[in-house]
Amino acid sequence: MPENVIVTSALPYANGPIHFGHVVGAYLPADIYVRFRRMRGDHVHFVCGTDEHGVAITLKAEQAGKDYQAYVDHWHKEIRRTLEELVGIRFDAFSGTSHARNPHHRELAQRFFLDLLHNGYLFEKTEEQFFSPSLGRFLPDRYVEGTCYLCGFDEARGDECPRCGKYLDARRLANPLCTIDGQPPVLKATKHWYLDLPKLKQEWVQGWFEGKAADWKANVKAFVANDLEELRERPETRDLPWGVPVPLPGTDGKVLYVWFDAPIGYLSISKQYFAERGEPERFERLWKDPSTRLIHFVGKDNITFHCLIFPAMLYGTKAGWIVPANVPANEFFQLEGRKFNTSTGWFIPEESVRGRFSTDALRYALCTMMPETADADWSWKEFQARVNADLNDNLGNFVARSLRFAERFLESELPPLGQPAPRDREILAAAGAAAADMAAAFLRFEFRRACQRLMAFSSECNRYYDEMQPWVLRKQDPARCRQVLRVCAELVHSLAILAAPILPDTAQKVLGAFLPAHDDAGRPSLPPGPLRVQPLPTLFTKVEDKVVEEELARLRAVAKGGTAAAPAAPPARKPDEKPATAGAPQAAAPAGAIAYESFAAVELRAGTVRAARRHPDADKLLVLEVGLGSETRTIVAGIAASYTPEALQGHRVVVVANLAPRKLRGIESQGMLLAADDAEGKPRLLTPGPGTPDGAKVK
Repeated sequence: MPENVIVTSALPYANGPIHFGHVVGAYLPADIYVRFRRMRGDHVHFVCGTDEHGVAITLKAEQAGKDYQAYVDHWHKEIRRTLEELVGIRFDAFSGTSHARNPHHRELAQRFFLDLLHNGYLFEKTEEQFFSPSLGRFLPDRYVEGTCYLCGFDEARGDECPRCGKYLDARRLANPLCTIDGQPPVLKATKHWYLDLPKLKQEWVQGWFEGKAADWKANVKAFVANDLEELRERPETRDLPWGVPVPLPGTDGKVLYVWFDAPIGYLSISKQYFAERGEPERFERLWKDPSTRLIHFVGKDNITFHCLIFPAMLYGTKAGWIVPANVPANEFFQLEGRKFNTSTGWFIPEESVRGRFSTDALRYALCTMMPETADADWSWKEFQARVNADLNDNLGNFVARSLRFAERFLESELPPLGQPAPRDREILAAAGAAAADMAAAFLRFEFRRACQRLMAFSSECNRYYDEMQPWVLRKQDPARCRQVLRVCAELVHSLAILAAPILPDTAQKVLGAFLPAHDDAGRPSLPPGPLRVQPLPTLFTKVEDKVVEEELARLRAVAKGGTAAAPAAPPARKPDEKPATAGAPQAAAPAGAIAYESFAAVELRAGTVRAARRHPDADKLLVLEVGLGSETRTIVAGIAASYTPEALQGHRVVVVANLAPRKLRGIESQGMLLAADDAEGKPRLLTPGPGTPDGAKVK
């Protein structure tokens, strides 16, 4: 039965460009999930827009000398263009929270405020707040910076610490300074309205979270459970000239706190979407239907708001709004070991990728690096490896060799599927198994695992092609050759369907090879009758070494000339590299020593032996099929004196994964295993630690 699903991506602040750290946190995973759910037949409403209020906006606009609306209009346009053009994000509804852009937002946010006030969850309170004597104005939290009283970070904002991600009380910051004039502020009394989170926690939030979050991601559950212990009342209004006005008499100059009105933007943007389509009744019908699943995709820094505060607000209105079914938040994403920072240049400029790499190449690489349960890192060398090894040499290779063989030797005409041979049925069944595994991964928000499963199935397809040797069958058994190529066509079609959520443009190209036999409706298999395949354009282009080196050189230059705002001037150390002690004498390098960079160039990965056999022409060699997560490698190893093929099945190994392929007695070896001699001088394979997944880097 199809489900109604609302998917939201965190509203990006309209105060600057969006970078890959943002994309991989809340936008790409949401887009992949939406595409998958639609392929399943579910009814999905995908909502986003720009967050256009708050101190971050007013501060940047004032610094730029621009009108607030003009400022957010510029960044709204830029953010939407980047998401759509660079990584192919396709929203149903994309608007914003300013009144000029979305006339529904102010009314809806004020209704939330009044409902919460009426139901006893908002209360008035006068407290001291920082005030700037030189500016003659109260300073909202974002206008104050100081040292975090929780983790000691000396550039914490008044509302939140970028390092520990915790919500802060600005008054408790050490050494507070006004971000406008750089002067210490003073405390002065002002009146605001507070959300009674302890009351909401006791009445509903605690029980809701404990019952709902059983299948949530472990990192999210742990974060929220910790926050629940510290949940306290919090102010939901501010003294600001820009925002949603507080809807009460005598409150001129006071607006709703941005983190109160921003998540309401999901509803107001949705309301605007349905109103503009002439279907206004669909808005509340969807958002108040208990069977509708609401999924928020956010980054780690938004967990508290989306998992505790916004659900509490939705419940507290008593208006029947649905609450989140899941919040699959991602952790932080870095660039080459350091935090993305547009102000210092530590980011990937759009010109570095636009026109050089396809949208699908970027989507796939980002998906394989996604910080799903722990912080992760964009690495240019990893990007190159994923594009070259996975997309080009694995998936692209199988699709191209299959369809081009049919075009060149079979005049693009393939017979009906008929009665497949046992090996054919085995590989066709593997497609179904891959589809089931990938579907389960998508539903669990395990997008990296989905990529790995896609490439593992593609590797199986390549092995089938190699085993069948159609170039030999063409001469010895033409009928069997045509049957094998028809099976390959089925596999190509399956790969396109499986890849579609992650690689939508590539899937469209591949499915186009089967038109008009394929109607582009995403059906699970091709028609069983005769089939004609069309010419296929090149799917992927390899990333050259010089491109990677150019980008790494740019980052090295940024690090060398880093500004005072940069977290550190020198390039980031490797996790296991000890810092040099200032002034300490340097030990002489031993004879034969190599530079660290030479060692770092060796890519070691954990793997599992899937199959093993004796080399037909060499007694000392074994031929292994080793799974590396997203692919399977054939590796020839001289370990027959230490292991039988049967004993190696399932054995964990460490593989030199970026070694150039080399033929050993007629069989190409695509890597090398690490081993050490035992007391008898026999090689014994080194194994990764327990719990290390296939494909993980060994450092």
